[in-house]
Order: sequence, then structure tokens, then C-alpha cells
Amino acid sequence: MLDLILRNCALPDGRHNIDIGIAGGRIAALEPALKAEAAQTVDAGGQLVSPPFVDAHFHMDSTLSFGLPRVNQSGTLLEGIALWGELKPLLTQEALVERALAYCDWAAAKGLLAIRSHVDVCDPRLLAVEALLHVRERVKPYLDLQLVAFPQDGVLRAPGALDNLKRALDMGVDVVGGIPHFERTMQDGAESVRILCELAAERGLRVDMHCDESDDPLSRHIETLAYHTQRLGLQGRVTGSHLTSMHSMDNYYVSKLIPLMREAGVAAIANPLINITLQGRHDTYPKRRGMTRVPELLAAGVPVAFGHDCVMDPWYSLGSGDMLEVAHMGLHVAQMTGQDAMRACFEAVTATPAQILGLDETGLAVGKRADLVLLQARDPVEALRLRATRLMVMRGGNVIATTPPATATLNLPGRPGQVSFQTPAR
Repeated sequence: MLDLILRNCALPDGRHNIDIGIAGGRIAALEPALKAEAAQTVDAGGQLVSPPFVDAHFHMDSTLSFGLPRVNQSGTLLEGIALWGELKPLLTQEALVERALAYCDWAAAKGLLAIRSHVDVCDPRLLAVEALLHVRERVKPYLDLQLVAFPQDGVLRAPGALDNLKRALDMGVDVVGGIPHFERTMQDGAESVRILCELAAERGLRVDMHCDESDDPLSRHIETLAYHTQRLGLQGRVTGSHLTSMHSMDNYYVSKLIPLMREAGVAAIANPLINITLQGRHDTYPKRRGMTRVPELLAAGVPVAFGHDCVMDPWYSLGSGDMLEVAHMGLHVAQMTGQDAMRACFEAVTATPAQILGLDETGLAVGKRADLVLLQARDPVEALRLRATRLMVMRGGNVIATTPPATATLNLPGRPGQVSFQTPAR
């Protein structure tokens, strides 16, 4: 006897009329016309059932702090960094926890059940680290929160930052972070990559660096990151986030760089909403798009995920925790409007970031934890088009969020009734 059967599901890989049997919080069966009994049966009605959304790059210590201590009037990266520096001395653990938990509520409602959050370690009090470690435990029953020790002001540039970062790792932070392009010189940036990769290798940890978040084509720390990844045997455990300088590099250099990343097993995370907002600010016209070379990285076999990065903080006053909004923007900016390309963008907020984060429990396969999202869409492309309603969100086989279907009631002459925005059945 199964606990639950979800019948008549569409899956992201194109299969239809699939039944999903759940027992003991895990997927026990995944097949058409499942011949089994269950304590509960839910008809998915041919709608898409997806693994949960995963945000591979976020800043939860600053989320929902928009307007504190003032508004970023210019909307620029540098004013955002300056604002965060003004806000840090005013932070309290209570406020950090309250805002982070509120955002996790938003996330769960949107089917976002795993987040990798960078947490600033340049404040010697490590208030944000303590707060998010507490939040990580609070949300563990319904959300995987992976924390990155992030030296926002530069691990070599900021006094005491390296010691603070090590203390954060000792406290239980999961991943080693960095920001080499923000160090004082290119040489310091390269040295910071070496130091941090060696620290990760020594401790057996993953690496995720803010890398080359710049319009400068000579910001090439991703090359150094790939080199040390291979030198230290960190393949499959290292990620370069942002990589926006790649949008300004010449094609000859990139033709060398991307194969180096592939050889080294380095993954990439683009942040479409933030990259296109903050980059290219010095351009008049033509104006650069600001996002890294997603199609080219994917074509070379480099795993690419999309991150939300910011929601209502000093850098970005918008955002809602909706990873379909992130993927929708990403496919437009990267001009990935072919059918396979759009499906790859859906994977960039589901399966690919789960792989990058090492979330072995997540996925649509027998034996995996029953973390599922029922979307008001028939396939991934329609889900992206509509930023589909999350009809039901499950964690370990338990329903943790539901949302009514999106419909409109019309009163048009001769055509009253309800309308859905899904594609009419052929």
C-alpha cells in the first residue's frame, strides 16, 4: 500500500500520463497506469510535475532589506555595495532571522526548496553567519539551505577577512566563497583564488566564487579558478558565479577558456535579472547584454544554472523568489528560444543547480525524496511562458503549499465564463 499516487502527470522529459507512487516520503514508482493502491490519490490532470526549483546563487543575509538604511537611488552595483557597508553595523540577528524566514516562506510557496546563499563574513561579529546557521536548522524540514562563506569586501583586501572566513567554516558554513575581481590588484585576485581553493581542498569543501562580475574583458580570474581546480583535484566541486566579463571577451580567448572550464569540471552560474541590470552601465550604445555566454558554455558541456541573486535588497529592489521568472529572463537575454534551449533554461533552475549543489536526494527517479511541484502547465516551455502557478508543492511526500489555479472570470458579450491562459489542446 502506497501513501499517495499522483496520477496522469506530465514530466519535464516529455513523458505523459505517468503515475508517481510515493511511500515513506520517497518516490516508490514512476510508470504509466501504476497498478497499486494508495491511501490517497491525486489526479494531476495532465499537468507538469517537476522536481523542486533550486536557486544556486542568492544573498539571504541582505534579502528584504530594501530601503535600509536608504534606497539605492542610482541602482548601481557600487552604490549597492556602499549601502550594504552602511547597513552592516546596524544589523541584528533577530532582524536577519526574521527576514530570512519570511523569504523562505515565499520560496516554499513558489516550489523553491533548495537555496545556496552567500553570507558576508567581513563583519568580525559574524552576525549574519550565526543568523543564517540558525535559519538553516529552522527550515531544514522543508528547504535545503546551503551557505557560502563570502568575503564581500575581498578576502585579502579587507582586514581580518581570511580569519573570519575560516571561523565561519569552523561554525558549519558549507562552501568556500571569494570575490577575486574585487581585490586591489589582478595579482591579489589570483592569489585569493589560490588561497581559497587550497583551503577548500584541505577541508574537503566545495567552492563557489563571485568571479569576474565585471564588464572588463581582462578580468580573467575564471581561468585561474579552473587551473587551481584541476591542480588540486577539485573537479565537480567548483563553481564560478556571474562570469559577466565573458560577455566582453574576444572570441579567440573564449575559445580557449571554455574548454579549460570543461576540462576542470567547473560549473557556471548566471544571474540573469541582476547581471543585465548591473552590467553595461558605462555603455551608451551599442550596449552589452551583461550576461555570461550561456549557450556556448552549455554547448561545450559546462553545467550552467541560473540564480536569483537578490530580492529587495541594496542591489535590487524587485524580485519575488520565483525561479521561473529568473529562467524566463535568462532565455530572453541569451536568445535561447529554440525548443531544446528553452527546456535547458527550465533545467537551469531545477535539475542542473541540484547537481551543482550536490543535492543527491532531489530528482524524478525511484528512490529519490518525494520533493515535487505540480505546475499549471503541460510542459516546461509552457511553464516558462506563463511563469506557471504552483498548484501543489510537496516535500518528502507531504503537501506544504497549494495555490488555486490561475483563471479569469469573463463577462464578455456572447462569451461569458472562465478563461485559462494555457495553450489550447491540439
